[in-house]
Amino acid sequence: MPGTTKNGTVASHSLPATTTNDSRSTSPARRGRGRPKKMRKHADNSSNDNHNSANNTNSNVGHVASPERSRHGEGNDITILPPRWESVAVKAVPSMDAVVKVFCVHTEPNFSLPWQRKRQYSSSSSGFIVGGRRVLTNAHSVEHHTQVKVKKRGSDTKYLATVLSIGTECDIALLTVKDDEFWEGVSPVEFGDLPALQDAVTVVGYPIGGDTISVTSGVVSRMEILSYVHGSTELLGLQIDAAINSGNSGGPAFNDKGKCVGIAFQSLKNDDVENIGYVIPTPVIIHFIQDYEKNGAYTGFPILGVEWQKMENPDLRISMGMRPGQKGVRIRRIEPTAPESHVLKPSDIILSFDGIDIANDGTAKALCLSGGDHIHATAVVPFRHGERIGFSYLVSQKYTGDSAVVKVLRNSEVHEFNIKLSTHKRLIPAHINGRPPSYYIIAGFVFTAVTAPYLRSEVLVADINIGYEEIVNTQVLALNGKPVRNLKSLADMVESSEDEFLKFDLEYQQIVVLKSKTAKEATSDILATHCIPSAMSGDLKT
Repeated sequence: MPGTTKNGTVASHSLPATTTNDSRSTSPARRGRGRPKKMRKHADNSSNDNHNSANNTNSNVGHVASPERSRHGEGNDITILPPRWESVAVKAVPSMDAVVKVFCVHTEPNFSLPWQRKRQYSSSSSGFIVGGRRVLTNAHSVEHHTQVKVKKRGSDTKYLATVLSIGTECDIALLTVKDDEFWEGVSPVEFGDLPALQDAVTVVGYPIGGDTISVTSGVVSRMEILSYVHGSTELLGLQIDAAINSGNSGGPAFNDKGKCVGIAFQSLKNDDVENIGYVIPTPVIIHFIQDYEKNGAYTGFPILGVEWQKMENPDLRISMGMRPGQKGVRIRRIEPTAPESHVLKPSDIILSFDGIDIANDGTAKALCLSGGDHIHATAVVPFRHGERIGFSYLVSQKYTGDSAVVKVLRNSEVHEFNIKLSTHKRLIPAHINGRPPSYYIIAGFVFTAVTAPYLRSEVLVADINIGYEEIVNTQVLALNGKPVRNLKSLADMVESSEDEFLKFDLEYQQIVVLKSKTAKEATSDILATHCIPSAMSGDLKT
């Protein structure tokens, strides 16, 4: 299967050539995961135009019914009645006016030179107003932001916005605007229930190709656990056949009742497919908003912290002591950082999660949240009649710190464990959540933290490190025979060392040896030569 990409960057675990969609105002440059797609300065106005909105008869936004006719007397006189503009406006205008254009200036960290930042760039995307004087958009639309502005439909004013919260995993961000003028004359978008297959959806936003609002329509073609490219995670998602182009990111998807059923966030780019877009559904959106309201910050989506194997083979089930009628999945590995590692064991058979049985293929008849008319008016309803979904969806509907009852089969005996759920602590985090990267410099060697147990280094060439110039991107294992746990421990060990030499043990059995006194003396000259303000990042000084 081809790799999933976000704006062209390969991600080995994702869907084929999946991209997020927003547009930049500068010329094309290298695109990486988490960065919006740049928009050419001289865009062809004939491409991605907004004429499609006039042809979308399934759209509930901007669609005007045909004029009505009435006959009088015995003749063939026909009276043309005007269209019912008032009834149309009541249904369409509030949803349209709540959709805003988001302008963001980004300044990304420079991971090769962690004491610097890259050149800033601009992007534009979409968003929409929800209750509580807040605006929803995509997380990748405002990642590494230095300034965010929003503009309402039909307005010539851009209002400064404040980023309240960013949900990296679910690719959702929450904004607000302090200026009271921005909120005048606009009604917030209301959320609808999770749609069914073939339900009509209308995507509204500001894609590349023009400055005015654009409307495209289609139907829900699939609903399943999807790979979220920006967050490098898997959550519930909707697949639709409405066009989602660069700049549509963060825009709402409406049902035929004018209620929001999702947020546009990525599309599938492949020679073999056409018009495949993806939408973040309301259960994920509501989870993000309620998480923020409950905790004052985004805490994330919890996971169970296990890798499992299907139990579809009858001989395998018998060998594991499963009785006829028992179903479940076998735990083959447990994350060592997960709280479940204290109670669950490899080869346990997970039979149910919070009272919901798990099948041999890892699916369950799940429940989902119904959005209702307001964010707080939620209810638990069946996921969808006659269909199943991966049981990881059950876990994702919980909140960080919630408890769940997990029933397992161990040595032919059934056990129940009450487990406190937490978010995934990645050994290699996909994002640094707006913080500058940590670094430490000694004798021209630049150490940066990739994860807690992993460190990598590069060399600023100087006389003291002659012969070591080609040692780059190499894992550091130990210093003077003592294991290195993380970047801060390395910095503390070097600064407090009283040994004559500093001996770094690297991967592939490489070693670096420096005289302690000479190395520390040379560091200040190297910092001055390369205009580096400090030998270590601020977080390592505390």
